[in-house]
Amino acid sequence: METFQAFMVRQEEDGLRSRVEDLTIDQLPEGDVLIKVHFSGVNYKDGLACSPEGKVVPQYPMIPGIDLAGEVVQSEHSDFHEGDLVLCTGYGLGTNHYGGFSQYARLSGDWLVTLPDGLSPREAMGIGTAGFTAAMSAHRLLHCGVTPDLGPVLVTGATGGVGSFAVDILSRTGFKVTASTGKINEQSSWLESLGASEVVSRKDVEVTEAGPLVKQRWAGVVDPVGGPHLTGILKSIRYGGAIALSGLTGGTSFESTVHPFILRGIQLLGIDSVYCPKALRTEIWSKLAQEWKPERALAGGIKDCTLQELPEILQAILQGEAVGRTIVRLE
Repeated sequence: METFQAFMVRQEEDGLRSRVEDLTIDQLPEGDVLIKVHFSGVNYKDGLACSPEGKVVPQYPMIPGIDLAGEVVQSEHSDFHEGDLVLCTGYGLGTNHYGGFSQYARLSGDWLVTLPDGLSPREAMGIGTAGFTAAMSAHRLLHCGVTPDLGPVLVTGATGGVGSFAVDILSRTGFKVTASTGKINEQSSWLESLGASEVVSRKDVEVTEAGPLVKQRWAGVVDPVGGPHLTGILKSIRYGGAIALSGLTGGTSFESTVHPFILRGIQLLGIDSVYCPKALRTEIWSKLAQEWKPERALAGGIKDCTLQELPEILQAILQGEAVGRTIVRLE
């Protein structure tokens, strides 16, 4: 193997340019484990890495791909050996360190998780950062006392990667799940097949009433959207409930008062999958391989693509047109 292919983004005089390039191993950044990448997921953050407005990459050139799964081919790390199947999400992969849109990657072994029994590399990247974030959200809600007997939970942006996996995982844990989407006419049946008890439009969960609080509606919320709609959702959380917030596709700002927090005791939970501690990371991946395995989402919502097809797919994600998960096959 003299060269391999990678999807490279470079800063040129007329702006950012992305293309599939031939690289050699010595062009990869430092790390103590060399991985032959089998699959990588396609995420919203990868689209931002290719956009001049994205502002997630401090320095180009960069290979996007914020998650990957593959086989160890060389290792100087005591925990990993040639032939081990591993996965990586977070730690600046694809933004600060060459990422998964590459047939080979060299990483720190401290970033890696051994692929748990019950998951293939393709399934792991079908779940990927999106499914891992959804599982982190469910874990935090449960840890904070949000249980199925407290009432229904809402998943916003439900046709996206995080949202669709959240619907599957939460329904498996016994919750009655309401899925909110802007694609209600096209995707209601699919969301119901993932386990949604109810599918509603974005307008159906908007809160237009004035005042600091409105009728209590949701025991918990998984929100990968963010933005102004949070203002109303906060007003409608049930006593002792919580929102697991992980995204910003709807914007970065919202308004609120202290009233939902001090009168209903609710919690706003920030979900960061990038620097999640390794012990918790390993625990959640084990759940995703066993009792939380999102088999319905994996069976019906995963599409494969090649490196050459990435530009069109990344553009669709940035425009909010993506449904389910797309993974890059690099085998």
